[in-house]
Amino acid sequence: MTVTIKTAEDIEKMRIAGRLAAEVLEMIEEHVKPGVTTEELDRLCHDYIVNVQQAIPAPLNYKGYPKSICTSINHVVCHGIPNDKPLKDGDTLNIDVTVIKDGYHGDTSRMFHVGTVPVWAERLSKVTQECMYKAIELVKPGCRLGDIGEVIQKHAEKNGFSVVREFCGHGIGKVFHEEPQILHYGRAGTGMELKEGMTFTIEPMINQGKADTKVLGDGWTAITKDRKLSAQWEHTLVVTATGYEIFTLRKDDTIRAPRPDRTPTGHPHDRNVTRCPRWTPSCSTAASSRRNWPSRRAPSPPSRKPSARPARCSTSVSAVAAKSAH
Repeated sequence: MTVTIKTAEDIEKMRIAGRLAAEVLEMIEEHVKPGVTTEELDRLCHDYIVNVQQAIPAPLNYKGYPKSICTSINHVVCHGIPNDKPLKDGDTLNIDVTVIKDGYHGDTSRMFHVGTVPVWAERLSKVTQECMYKAIELVKPGCRLGDIGEVIQKHAEKNGFSVVREFCGHGIGKVFHEEPQILHYGRAGTGMELKEGMTFTIEPMINQGKADTKVLGDGWTAITKDRKLSAQWEHTLVVTATGYEIFTLRKDDTIRAPRPDRTPTGHPHDRNVTRCPRWTPSCSTAASSRRNWPSRRAPSPPSRKPSARPARCSTSVSAVAAKSAH
């Protein structure tokens, strides 16, 4: 497993790409409402990325993926394809955005509530975001990937939910999906040790019911087998000398990255970063570069000592071809 350690120049360009990806989610929030279609949301995001940010929507045309964002509703776990069905009051929606700017990727997603959602849907979304935050807060040189997986799994299961096994976070930079794979389950003290300059996503997918998923006939849309709700939150970050920095932090985020190794600036909106001007949606389109969108098989976590007790995992990862989540 070869992991690319990013240079200071790489990291600065990833800050820009991450900031742009976060801005897309901030922009689209006011448009998420009952009656709007995910196809309309895709067009708005595409036009903003291409015409305002002068960037590329990374998902478009990756291995035939037909849209610029992923929109996963209710029991859709990830990689939902935008379509012409109107959103309904009570829907939960994940929008996953990846932007390419100057050759570098920024990847992020968040949950949106359409109108008024049930209490249990709010709780699932909240716990999933907490899982992501708890994992991010562990990140620093010397932390192991198993530490990240365990804290997510424990928090999800403590709250009565399950962790999706077939999809995982991933390294990112000039390449959309690179090493390492970031599993959202595991055992503390195992797995690769994090080093300064590593960049990757943490993007837990947590199910209301069982962890089992299946991919529909379109080859992309992953759903829960029991048709119960699923939620996902995602950030792109870098391991710093003393902790972490989140490239895709938004105004609505409640986590704040410790950054004593850099000039204190607080929230990224306080940074001297060139932001896009106020934007008015348009119907223009632009072509996007075609790239390969790799699929991955998520490895099984390190095995424990032999035990008479049966394994807790209900899905055998070794038996399922896993894709890195966007």
